[in-house]
Amino acid sequence: MKFTCDKTSLLREISFAQEIIASKNALSIMSNVYLEAVESRLYIKATDVKVSFQTSIPVVDVVPGSMTVFCDKLAGILNTLPDGDIVVEQDENRVTLKPTSKKVRFQLRTLSGEKFPEIPRAEDERFFEIPAREFRKMIGQTLFSVSTDETRYFMNGVFMEKNEEGELVMVATDGRRLAFIKNSLADEVPDFKPVIIPTKALSLINKRMSDEGLISIAITEKSIFFRFNAYEVSSVLIEGQFPNYQKVIPQNQKFVFKAGKSDLLEALKRVSIFVEQKSNRTFFTLSNGNLVLSSEETDIGAAREEIACDYDGDDVTIALNYKYIEEPLRVLDEANLAVEFNDPSRAITLRPEPAGDYFHIVMPMQID
Repeated sequence: MKFTCDKTSLLREISFAQEIIASKNALSIMSNVYLEAVESRLYIKATDVKVSFQTSIPVVDVVPGSMTVFCDKLAGILNTLPDGDIVVEQDENRVTLKPTSKKVRFQLRTLSGEKFPEIPRAEDERFFEIPAREFRKMIGQTLFSVSTDETRYFMNGVFMEKNEEGELVMVATDGRRLAFIKNSLADEVPDFKPVIIPTKALSLINKRMSDEGLISIAITEKSIFFRFNAYEVSSVLIEGQFPNYQKVIPQNQKFVFKAGKSDLLEALKRVSIFVEQKSNRTFFTLSNGNLVLSSEETDIGAAREEIACDYDGDDVTIALNYKYIEEPLRVLDEANLAVEFNDPSRAITLRPEPAGDYFHIVMPMQID
């Protein structure tokens, strides 16, 4: 096996493979990336068994063949090489990498490509297409609310369904907050059984997918498949029953305050300097036309900032984890937000102002 390719192009894809591969054992096939040269393309594959990816890049001077090589070490080598073309040549169980512009070469041990796990695939007829920009928005509005508690594995991913209105819905929750977004894509999306998509796959897509064009999605009984740009990403679905999120969504909240996104973000950034690290508790005190953010770190100090807001109601203080407010604010696509509530001890709803197709629900903390 032999080929010549652009170093930067190869490094970009090997870096993607690194994000997928979980094992760091140089002697394990699961730590390796699969490379196969065919005609004028180099096919690249990586997997951790649950999440897989494959792509290809153009190459020249090809001698067909396949191999697997320790991904971390290959990435380390490529990072040190100058930009430009490199020659990659395999001889028995070793591969040599040489830049065309420098008198340097590296050798790496290889394992046979025949030992590499088979990457799952879905039939072409199963795929449907939706705008990439819309899907990226849906990922961005939900991903940070996924639970990291592995004992509640059914919340370790983003729930996706097609609802009765024909809308594509994505929801994430960790039990203390919930993120919801829907998109009216009824014509593009066929009916499918609701699924729970692991965060790893969605994170990879969010990093690599552009806002242009379409993304193709296929759903089978146990897996989900994505095609975008030159990539194919697949993931095993999370089994289990996702919580009934509809019961969590508050109805008819009678109080609301509205504020500027940038004002609130900046105030949170400053006030959060003095939050207790375990709780991240920040106090939101509302009075007529006024919002005071405050925090106190025992025996160290305190912070207080006052900003203008649109509020007409009784004075009230709500204790919230500042990160649960900051993270939705960072993906808010409007200049203003509205926060709706009934009382300081019950769930609040954060949404863009004017209202859009998404919102976030946060449970308050104890004030004392």
